[in-house]
Amino acid sequence: MARSMTLGHCVCNPRKSCPCDAFIEQDLCPCAGERPEPPKEEIRLTKYAGKAGCASKINRADLQLVLENLPNYPDPNVLVGVAAGDDAGVYRLDGEYNLVETVDVFSPVVDDPYTFGQICAANSLSDVYAMGGRPICALSIIGFPIEELPREVMTEILRGGIDKMHEAGVSVIGGHSINDEEIKGGFAVTGLVRGNGSVTNDGAKPGDRLVLTKPIGTGIVSFAAQIGLASEEAISLIARSMATLNKDAALLMVEFGAHACTDVTGFGLIGHLSEMARHSGVSAVIDAARVPVFAEALGCVRQEIIPGATERNRESFGDGIITTGGNEDGLLDLLFDAQTSGGLLVSLPAEKADAYVEALRRRGHEATSDIGEIVAQQGPLIEVILNEPANLVGTYRAPERVPKVEEVCCETPPTAMSCCGHQDQDEIPCCTKTAEPETQENRMTSTGKESAQAFMNMMKTVGQGGVVDARTKRLVSVALSIAQRCEPCFITHATNALKEGITREEIEEIAWVAISFTGCTGRMFYLDMMKRIGGD
Repeated sequence: MARSMTLGHCVCNPRKSCPCDAFIEQDLCPCAGERPEPPKEEIRLTKYAGKAGCASKINRADLQLVLENLPNYPDPNVLVGVAAGDDAGVYRLDGEYNLVETVDVFSPVVDDPYTFGQICAANSLSDVYAMGGRPICALSIIGFPIEELPREVMTEILRGGIDKMHEAGVSVIGGHSINDEEIKGGFAVTGLVRGNGSVTNDGAKPGDRLVLTKPIGTGIVSFAAQIGLASEEAISLIARSMATLNKDAALLMVEFGAHACTDVTGFGLIGHLSEMARHSGVSAVIDAARVPVFAEALGCVRQEIIPGATERNRESFGDGIITTGGNEDGLLDLLFDAQTSGGLLVSLPAEKADAYVEALRRRGHEATSDIGEIVAQQGPLIEVILNEPANLVGTYRAPERVPKVEEVCCETPPTAMSCCGHQDQDEIPCCTKTAEPETQENRMTSTGKESAQAFMNMMKTVGQGGVVDARTKRLVSVALSIAQRCEPCFITHATNALKEGITREEIEEIAWVAISFTGCTGRMFYLDMMKRIGGD
């Protein structure tokens, strides 16, 4: 620590000054291995995730641009490599079997450490299963804020993963860990496939039926859970699904002669089916009514509770899609939803599809469904028949998108930048009021009132036109209200913007500037606020 103090920077983490906050506030030196007492409240893993699960994958467009600029060194022993864009690589070995290799890492989709570890393992194994392979061993990968959270949490994540690997008959023979601010977990998995018998994503044939072995909607429900809008029932349902191995689906698809397969993960059902169709030189037709869906995920999309990964998938794969049938009403958002540890999407001969579905259902995979067919190549890669989903898993629930809040306290018009029109010395800005009853302890002092008035005067001055005109400042205020999610601020500034002649189109455009910084939650906030002021 002496060296760190002399430098003024921590020698273990140069981004931090020395003495660090932990030393100043708690008299602890993390570099010396000293740790604070474990938090008494329950630790929520999803708090340590920016983008949950496979929603953290890099979008297809950016990924392709990166891969296009990588060198390609041909190797005759590489049977399935990067260029194939498949679920795993296959490398030729001498003898009866070939090697299957894959790696997968993502951030928490659930709060329970043990369950998260199980999901990491099931998801990592899925790529080997999608190739028709048999996984044999694995290496663990974990990022963990070891100086912030108890070691026991990391132990439980790894224990969950190792237990799930054991269930699959796979030995964990090592691993790698990093001290990371965001929790991440996953595995590199090695498997075997007999001869050239791997099931790739490029063998789908016209006339095949498409079977999906797990329900979709995990990304949407995970996102709703992160912002406190998912039910315990839905969270439990998706956790069980994500922790379920695709082992049975893989074994049976080989037995029933599948032509092609992929697992449904970060690119969503539409994205992964698009890849299968493109690589196979075919098109596909799916019926939304037949797709197994978590019921609460449907309720969420109809309340516009939609994660950013859904929009990114829609941007990446939407051009190859046509829709027929009924009203969309959120159905496409479900089909583009990024899945974590999703099911297998299997293309197999039509005469064997029903038997495959029944065989899986008998083994407890009750959501397995025939969702469509492969057809000869046509203009669009995929036709989606937008019938109302009839294959729902769990209880349908449309959660309230934004909790109710008190009405804005202001009745008098605000001036320029202020979100409160009151100029009375006994009033404070509405956005600093609390719902608590006034008591001797929380009653404002005269100094507090003077400070509030000074603040209001400052806001009035700031909002007046100068080098930047007042109209532009009003639009900036709308954007900042979205970024800060200040409800009374937005209602005041957006309402007055409309009164001042600023168009809805201008508000929408400036809103997207704020949304580009805040993401999906900013978009949801904006849409809800516009409905409340009658501007949408």
